[in-house]
Amino acid sequence: MKKSRLQRKVAELPQNPGVYFFRDQEGKILYIGKATNLRSRVQSYFRNVIPNSFQDLDEPSEMLKQVQHDTKGFLSVPGRSEWIGLMVAQVVDIDFEQTDSVLEALILESNLIKKYQPKYNTLEKDDKSFSYFVVTKEEFPKVLIVRKTDLVCHPALDAGSSHTHKSGSALDSRLRGNDKASKPCKKIQNTKYQIPYTKTFGPYTSKQQMQTALKIIRRIFPFHAGKQKTEKGCLDFQIGLCPGPYADAISKTDYKKNIRGIEMILQGKKKSLISKMEKEMQVFSKKNEFEKAAVLRNKIFALQHIRDVALMTREMEHGAWNMEHEIQDTKYQIPNTRIEAYDISNISGQYAVGSMVVFENGMPNKSQYRKFKIKTVDGSNDVAMMKEVLSRRFNNDWSMPDLILLDGGQGHVNMAGDLVRELGLDLLIVGVAKGKTRKNLNFQFPISNKIPMSQFPKEMQEFLNDKNLVKSIMDEAHRFAIAYHRKLRSKNALK
Repeated sequence: MKKSRLQRKVAELPQNPGVYFFRDQEGKILYIGKATNLRSRVQSYFRNVIPNSFQDLDEPSEMLKQVQHDTKGFLSVPGRSEWIGLMVAQVVDIDFEQTDSVLEALILESNLIKKYQPKYNTLEKDDKSFSYFVVTKEEFPKVLIVRKTDLVCHPALDAGSSHTHKSGSALDSRLRGNDKASKPCKKIQNTKYQIPYTKTFGPYTSKQQMQTALKIIRRIFPFHAGKQKTEKGCLDFQIGLCPGPYADAISKTDYKKNIRGIEMILQGKKKSLISKMEKEMQVFSKKNEFEKAAVLRNKIFALQHIRDVALMTREMEHGAWNMEHEIQDTKYQIPNTRIEAYDISNISGQYAVGSMVVFENGMPNKSQYRKFKIKTVDGSNDVAMMKEVLSRRFNNDWSMPDLILLDGGQGHVNMAGDLVRELGLDLLIVGVAKGKTRKNLNFQFPISNKIPMSQFPKEMQEFLNDKNLVKSIMDEAHRFAIAYHRKLRSKNALK
């Protein structure tokens, strides 16, 4: 069967972090998005659609005619919002820009959305929910995350803002409303404080992602975040997140370099920042100021390995970086990954339920947990029940996993392998079979997937080799499934 041009585009996307662009027939950008795994994320938009709509169509004009005819198919995908369906129906080309880390993808996405203002990005969220990174105007500035509603005037209207919209743009007009743009306002205010600021970076749609990003950046470039002008009793100072400007632990010049480093990261200038720091490190080395050179060396290493979140968390918190142990303690952490684990619970086919638990960056994300009441399977058939659960999961527009763990043996993983292949997905699937004592774990892999574990990404190999960690995740999936199963039984008993 011949693949369409768009199918080939999706299949050739890298499985790395980055930003993707959906374009229409005229080449105009419809939507810009970020991804931990570019291929998996983009695939999720076209699930159950591309094979039917685009088969044997190579020319963009032919594809557009076909998808306009099949628009109902796009809109009818369960769990998909109407605007996504309308957008996907216009996509005839896909571009991408790969990044070194998910953090950089987050920042690049924001900067590109501001630059191009794609139609479907502005439809995604009300502008009042946007947030910004703000650099305060103080002797020792701090970096805050502020919602648009907490800014006296929108940063796009500030004459001195680090980012400004082109006059007359659609987004600029929508944000201006009836405001008087001639008087720039540069203050953050809410019920707690009112602080002047110098620069803003954004907008961003997820405040939670911004908080995670700022934690990572602050471990490389620490700053004083408290309202008090002292380090007395400051926990951040004790663990190295605050460099201690009021305790004279850092000079004003070096403190401002930290803030400038953060600004360059948020501007997407990481490579320029590293180049600048390397030159400065060489100057210190020539002057025999080896301690200062070592500090820069450590910061450069951190910038070059931003995806190694566990490494930065453990070492940079204490203001030191032991290069001899730079790879240690990463075995139990899985940065920039999404792992989904599934389990089935029933008694001879009665009160049958399934569970999906999600671990992101090595930590459980309970807001992403899902439970399923089995609807189509009669009797005790765990494989069929698992198939129903996976089918329903893939019919929802949720983030795609990097790895799927199934509680079961060869039959379970063969079924799952065939299912994802039918759906045109490219996912790693591992069955976890427990021994009689539930302590020994045996891994099973789909027969249809001939990729041996030795060819899995390195971080996935390390994860699977840590069977205690795998067991704890599967135990969590089992706990979540059996809790729902017992709830259904209790309801029935009351009836």
